[in-house]
Amino acid sequence: MNSKIIIAIDAMGGENAPSKNIEGVALFLKKNKNKYDFFFNLFGDEMSIKSELDKHNISNNFYKIFPSSTVVSDEETPLTAIKNSKDSSMWNSINSQIVSNSNITLSAGNTGVLFVVSRMLLKTIESVSKPALAGLWPNEKNMNVVLDLGANVECDDKNLIDFSEMGAALYKALFPEDTPKVALLNIGSEEIKGTETLKKSYSKLKEISKYGDFEFNGFIEGSKITHGESNVIVTDGFTGNIALKTAEGTAKFITDSLKKSLTSTFLAKISVLFSFFALKRFKEKLDPRKFNGAIFLGLKGPVVKSHGSTDSIGFYYSIDLCYRIIKGDLMNKIKSNLSHINNESD
Repeated sequence: MNSKIIIAIDAMGGENAPSKNIEGVALFLKKNKNKYDFFFNLFGDEMSIKSELDKHNISNNFYKIFPSSTVVSDEETPLTAIKNSKDSSMWNSINSQIVSNSNITLSAGNTGVLFVVSRMLLKTIESVSKPALAGLWPNEKNMNVVLDLGANVECDDKNLIDFSEMGAALYKALFPEDTPKVALLNIGSEEIKGTETLKKSYSKLKEISKYGDFEFNGFIEGSKITHGESNVIVTDGFTGNIALKTAEGTAKFITDSLKKSLTSTFLAKISVLFSFFALKRFKEKLDPRKFNGAIFLGLKGPVVKSHGSTDSIGFYYSIDLCYRIIKGDLMNKIKSNLSHINNESD
């Protein structure tokens, strides 16, 4: 590993780029002003990036700009991007893991293009047939790692076992003091429920857990994801994406309904004054910007996808996630965990 954690950033990806991307960098520098173990490789339009850096008085000791001639649009398909965008800020930021010693790549650009180009350039880990998209969800005790969130519509038992080991490695990298506790998302917690794929995965994970990579908690229902008894939730991409969108919609419905109720009458507005701090804590707990950043797992290098419409605070949290991933030695943890699956198949 490099002496410094080198984060490659697609500075032109997402809405309001590069303004919000560089402001996110500035926030990260402010919150880590006593640390000197990180460096940013910034990809995109050099003049635009330099202008934003100067606005925030960011020292050139912390970055290097790599000019890129094009930007991947949100409407672009992976096929056209592969043909036409080989000097884009997204392409170059991913490729920098190969040619410029970047440790990890962050982009808020087109998700489909990012996934395809990342897989093409970085390649998958030899024993992994399908990379997964993992995200962070809050629970009552700390945080969940949930995967797959949409990269793979159909999965077999080998895929779910790979996801379990990689998800456990990610959890351990981010939360080294906690124990990864894996559960398979299912329609019930009983061992007899679910598809044949889930039942096969259950049996194999129960056996593989003897290596100590994680505790296996069996099946979990959707209503118990936020309880925190399990913290690595594994499912196929079809189910995971539906669960994600449902959770996001429900959280928005609750916060919007609460806001509407608390401003509907004069007395309701007065009551807000007496519950201001409690409401503030509630809002902060459900702030989606804190969980901004989905991680592609199963590639030979880590890639983080920031939400395209997030602001500078959300982008800061994605940068912080990148830093913690490399600090936690994710790639070696994944390789170690996956070796136990190979031992079982020998």
